Amino acid sequence: MHDVRAIRHDPAAYAAGWRARGVDAPVEEILGLDEARRHAQTALQQDQARRKELSGLIGRAKAKGEPADALMAEVETLKGSIADLGEREASVASRLDELLAALPNLPAAEVPEGADEHANVEVRRWGEPFADSPAKDHADLGSALGMMDFESAARMSGARFVVLKAGLARLERALGQFMLDVQTQEHGYMEVAPPLLVRDQAVFGTGQLPKFAEDLFRTTDDRWLIPTAEVSLTNLAAGRILSEAELPFRVTALTPCFRSEAGASGRDTKGIIRQHQFNKVELVSITTPEQSDDEHERMVQCAESILKRLELPFRTVMLCTGDMGFTARKTYDLEVWLPSQETYREISSCSNCGDFQARRMDARCKAPGEKGARFVHTLNGSGLAVGRTLVAVMEAYQDEGGAIAVPQALHPYMRGLTRIEAEA
Repeated sequence: MHDVRAIRHDPAAYAAGWRARGVDAPVEEILGLDEARRHAQTALQQDQARRKELSGLIGRAKAKGEPADALMAEVETLKGSIADLGEREASVASRLDELLAALPNLPAAEVPEGADEHANVEVRRWGEPFADSPAKDHADLGSALGMMDFESAARMSGARFVVLKAGLARLERALGQFMLDVQTQEHGYMEVAPPLLVRDQAVFGTGQLPKFAEDLFRTTDDRWLIPTAEVSLTNLAAGRILSEAELPFRVTALTPCFRSEAGASGRDTKGIIRQHQFNKVELVSITTPEQSDDEHERMVQCAESILKRLELPFRTVMLCTGDMGFTARKTYDLEVWLPSQETYREISSCSNCGDFQARRMDARCKAPGEKGARFVHTLNGSGLAVGRTLVAVMEAYQDEGGAIAVPQALHPYMRGLTRIEAEA
């Protein structure tokens, strides 16, 4: 959400920021609505003050036995005027809020400008990409092992679902537990088990509503299945004033995530890269404005550490203005190397949202001894997407016979299983 006072102060900067994101924002309409709302508010306040004054005059006139008909007639006129002004103010404010809620966050100054992923900037790489021999796709590997069952999933749920079995089911569970342990025990995130169903206001607060409703699943009682634990975790700060002494506040969760993939028709239809239901370890930080840039870099390193422990080559890229998510002011993507595709694919996005989400959910902080509160900054990132990490492990650790070696970092979680192969 945006501060209309800031837009009023420097409309050109906001227009330029939105243009950089490919959005032709109705800045003039916003300014016109803002002026109309303020005019209605002023007129309403004046009428309310006059009515209060008249009430006093009427009371004094009656006490003296003087006529008050003219005063009472003016009060009746003001009642109608006040009602009309109230309706006008509410109507204008509703339209203004509607416009502001549909506009994305402004990019940070250092974010490269560009229309799509081709303008993203590589920041660094880790590990050497490899493809010693033609690598099998993870879906072919999993099916051959008898542990990745797309047919049964399709019969019960439709497309973009999978049933994992035996060693692969255990490997996926091990990955999630490993990620949680690293983030909680080594990086200071507090583990949370949050709700998977949330109300409208929670999803509005993190920016999925109203613009991206078609990407979500809604229940019959008007709740939403979370598309990511970012929704539940970030809303822990909603409507609160946190002490700055408590910040940064870091939380993490391993949850199922649910996405309709409404705009992904025909993309990644084979395998488990793009599913309606998947598991993910989410990282969320709530900070003061001064802390958020450093916290962003730290969060990226926390996510990178998982790929390093699993010895999976990856690269880190800064997204351009046209490729960032709606709520982000700056985003780094981690892209893991997939041998079968001989390319890097996204496995984590880590975003600094500034005060954009905080304004939508009224999340603020206050320094000890200070009277005023200010909006916090919110950050979120994948630490990591478990399913995509499973894909990367399967493809990177396969052998010519189709068996999969278990990465050394996961051995403590696999109860002695160090190699996944088809049963004889």
